[in-house]
Amino acid sequence: MRRALQAIMISAFASPVLAEAPSFQLPIDCELGETCFIQNYVDTDPSAAHRDFTCGPLSYDGHKGTDVRLISLADMEAGVAVLAAAAGTVTATRDGMADIASTAPNAPDLEGRDCGNGLVIDHGDGWETQYCHMKNGSLSVSNGEKVAAGATLGEVGLSGRTEFPHIHMSIRRAGKVVDPFAPEPRAACGPSDDSLWADTPEYVGGGLMQAGFASDIPEFDAIKAGLASPPTLPADAGALVMWGFAFGTQEGDRMRFRIDGPMGWSHEQEVEFDKSQAQLFRASGRRKPPEGWASGSYKGRITLMRGDAVLGEEVLSVTIAR
Repeated sequence: MRRALQAIMISAFASPVLAEAPSFQLPIDCELGETCFIQNYVDTDPSAAHRDFTCGPLSYDGHKGTDVRLISLADMEAGVAVLAAAAGTVTATRDGMADIASTAPNAPDLEGRDCGNGLVIDHGDGWETQYCHMKNGSLSVSNGEKVAAGATLGEVGLSGRTEFPHIHMSIRRAGKVVDPFAPEPRAACGPSDDSLWADTPEYVGGGLMQAGFASDIPEFDAIKAGLASPPTLPADAGALVMWGFAFGTQEGDRMRFRIDGPMGWSHEQEVEFDKSQAQLFRASGRRKPPEGWASGSYKGRITLMRGDAVLGEEVLSVTIAR
């Protein structure tokens, strides 16, 4: 009975694809799993709860698109192109909104402007794509302009209602949202044979985006801004800390830390998460010993675990020199 009810709910919420759809490409110039990650998918749950097309949690209530995120503000500032997912004609644009997290104390009023800077492309036969949260001043197309698939539209930004730099792309047909990963009504969760992607991205249910060493526990804002891991630390550093920055974590996931240094020195800790979060960081390490740090190379490994599965792993090193 529960399975049958779930099938009815999925069928009722999904948008029917009534005509042959365009083939869509990823709307961003980045390398998935390395320099960018899919943070959120279309919400396929019609209730106040949420779920993605795999029945996983990478969405939120009422979310109507695919969010491809950058790791840091530094990546955004360096410039990452937003690309047309398919050929078409630009029918609407907006630019001029500041790049600022919507949770910041000085964030602007977003009434009716949640999308931030962005645009809409008409692909014909009722199909259109909308692109949101683009960088202020970056839009390079105008209303009425025809664009080819893969054409640069502007850059990824932090405008509108968002807490991290990303491009949100919605696909609609006749005004109804279509999930490109699972466009047709169906009873089962998981990958679909009728994906609208030209090259369907692999579903990744969470992962480790970045890791680094530091001489103290860093501020989360510094990590989100693009904190770099130093190649060296002084022998009188107050602590040796390793940190990991992750997305899509669930309650019960674990982050495992291990550092190995000269003369058999080591540190190991495993931290379990007590709630699910869209993004988080954790840090682990030790304070400086009374005699100071031994000179040499310290090698670190951070592993993000879900049950017995490894969601991500980073291996890094830092040199301590007197």
